[in-house]
Amino acid sequence: MFSLRSHARWALPLTLGLTALAVAVPQASATKTAPVRDDFNGDGYADLVVGAPNATVGGQSQAGYVAVMYGGPQGLSTTHRTIISRATSGVPGSPAKGQKFGLQVSKGDLDGDGYADLVIGTGSMSASAVVVWGGPRGLSGGTSIPATDTQTADFDGDGRLDLAAFRTGFATGDDPTGTTATLWKGPLKRSGTPAAKTPLDPDYLQWIDIHDGGTGDINGDSRADLLLTGYCGDGSYCSRLYLSGPSGLTRVTDWYPGGDGAAALGDVNGDGYDDLVTGFKDDETISVVHGSPSGLGGQDTWKSYSQDTPGVPGAMELSDRFGSSIAVGDITGDGIDDVVVGAPGENDGQGVVDVLRGSSSGLTGTGAQAFTQNTKGVPGAAERNDSFGATVALLDINRDRHADLAATALYEDAGNGAVWSLRGRPEGLVADAALAFGGKGVGAPYTKAAFGFELK
Repeated sequence: MFSLRSHARWALPLTLGLTALAVAVPQASATKTAPVRDDFNGDGYADLVVGAPNATVGGQSQAGYVAVMYGGPQGLSTTHRTIISRATSGVPGSPAKGQKFGLQVSKGDLDGDGYADLVIGTGSMSASAVVVWGGPRGLSGGTSIPATDTQTADFDGDGRLDLAAFRTGFATGDDPTGTTATLWKGPLKRSGTPAAKTPLDPDYLQWIDIHDGGTGDINGDSRADLLLTGYCGDGSYCSRLYLSGPSGLTRVTDWYPGGDGAAALGDVNGDGYDDLVTGFKDDETISVVHGSPSGLGGQDTWKSYSQDTPGVPGAMELSDRFGSSIAVGDITGDGIDDVVVGAPGENDGQGVVDVLRGSSSGLTGTGAQAFTQNTKGVPGAAERNDSFGATVALLDINRDRHADLAATALYEDAGNGAVWSLRGRPEGLVADAALAFGGKGVGAPYTKAAFGFELK
């Protein structure tokens, strides 16, 4: 546990819900060096989005909000942030009980103005997602779109960002509610109108509840491929992969490691093709399938990694849930992506984040690292059921060409939740400038908020 001491200059009246907060947002600079898809205010620094879907807003339990933490030369700061909810001026709708606004998010420059936009999803099939528009002063306004969750990427290779929109259920029994999926061709007008709409695999996705995913380029054709994760029924979770091509996205039907945990795409061997990394949290492993011009590599090239892999700290143990969360990015700055894996069940639920390094020969346990709340320099202390590592993300927030870690302890402070930020360096992740913060520290509702359930 640690004390979430607020560095904010004022406190938010909780009785009013959340209004637009834009505290000390950096102004745009002439040079834009961060990927536009991660930079909401055009200052050249990537920005981190933190979802708090269980927060009470405007007196409505589990109404939810997101905290946008703006990057800068010194990394994240609790004073450089924007809080967005259904109570924020310009955002359509009102806080609603159980809507879980912020359960899932995606981001990217949807309208082509040079600033990333934020799409905030929900945990209610009857609610709509909201696009909040980027600009030189950060995020503002909002447009409803008929979706619960989304993914953004250039799926057709025309240089304009497209949107994959999913209207899905949240089944807890044997049978999924099912998903309706649509590809929206960019650019997206601020009225919420795309250039065109195309259904995505309706006959298949009607049997799966899609809740998240990712994008990348596995076959190197300059068209984004789409990775989806969700509930597949009978208590099982899965991932599904769609490869791009001249005729659009096509679901991969050959068998490959789909996993039951998190999944991500990134180039862990530096060959220019993104690789598929999937988590098998019930088996305490992750699997890597390399990309190639023809798509996923053959089964003879698939590799698995665990806490028993030579060089990886710790040991494989039942209920560690290694692979529950995965993030891919270049921490060391060598041009090859590394992989961060959360094992939130480690040591009676205290949780750990493991870092495996990419190399020209692929992912390796050599030089692997492990971080907990008991690691020197990391704020706080590990406690049972904190679930440190429940969610992870990699993002270069200080523009030094090293991906930085954001990691959640979802049940910190009895379910309030909190996020840690650790810097990337040539030697890997370091804790010498670590920051920890929760909802209280950014002037937002924090009680049982599940702050950090989503990181992007």
